[in-house]
Formats: sequence, C-alpha cells, structure tokens
Amino acid sequence: MRPFTWLFVLSSSLLIVASCSAPPPPGPEFRPEASIRDVMHAMVEPSAYVLWNSVAEIISASGTELRAPETDDEWDEVRHGAIALRESMNLVLMDGRTVAYPGETSADPDTELEPEQIQALIDGDRAAWTEHVHELQDAVGVAFAAIDAKDPAALMEAGSGIDTVCENCHLTYWYPEETP
Repeated sequence: MRPFTWLFVLSSSLLIVASCSAPPPPGPEFRPEASIRDVMHAMVEPSAYVLWNSVAEIISASGTELRAPETDDEWDEVRHGAIALRESMNLVLMDGRTVAYPGETSADPDTELEPEQIQALIDGDRAAWTEHVHELQDAVGVAFAAIDAKDPAALMEAGSGIDTVCENCHLTYWYPEETP
C-alpha cells in the first residue's frame, strides 16, 4: 500500500472510533442554592403581597375608599408581582431544593412542623406537592386575566383564590394539625 493510502485508512479509522465514543454526561443543569423556606420568604411572600395589596376596600368613619391600580405603570407593577409569584413556584419544584438548611428548626414549633417533617411529606408524595404548586400557578393565571382586563374586582377575587391555595398547601405541609 502506498503511504498516503495507509495514512488515509488509519486516519479514517481513528475518526470513526472517536465519533462512536459517548460524550461525557452533562453536569446538573440547575444548582439550587436557596431553600424552599428562602424562596418563600424572599420571593413568594413579597410577590403575593404585591397582588393582595394592590386592591382593597377600606371602610372607615369617613367612608369607603376603594384602592386599585390606576395607571399603566401601576398595573405593570402588579403584573411583575404576578410574574415573580408564578415563576417562583418553578424554583420550589427544582430537584435538589430542600425545605430548609441542615440544622434549621421551625420558627414556631407549637404550630409548625419541623423542616425534616415537611421534607418527608414532600418527598413521600412528590406528585401531591407538584399539584399544590401547580394550583398556585393556575390561581395566579386568574390574576393575570384580571390584570390584563384592568379589573380591580376580578383582581381582588383572584387574590382571594391565591390566598386559599396558599393556605391549603400550608395546612398540608407546614401546620397540618390546624383546622381550616
């Protein structure tokens, strides 16, 4: 065989072998750093309060005051709260995110379960946990419809729905001994 042909056959063989080897497995795509407790305090609560505080009917001795977003900027602020609330639910579903950091305890042991107990409930029925999270995302979807329509009454109703979904989840995972 000619040297060129021999080199061509050898190079082709090496190329085929190299292309058949499997690529290295990818590393984890996400790296959850914060606990579910952190996400709840830093993102979920403030975002929910943006929605809940955006509309109100305040009754006092001087009469009834209706509070609602009026300008496009105010409605945008409420929309931003809804976006943050809905998307923060994806964060609590991430694999590897724990309820709390090791060694953390309940803020109120008389009414709340300890983080390890909550984690066991979530891990014991991941499908139910996911359903609770999706229910909140769906409830926020109702708020988006009210925001898009710039309908304060519908936004107040949506806020009530969000509160109910949150409370149902908390009754399941945080303080299941409480009665609704």
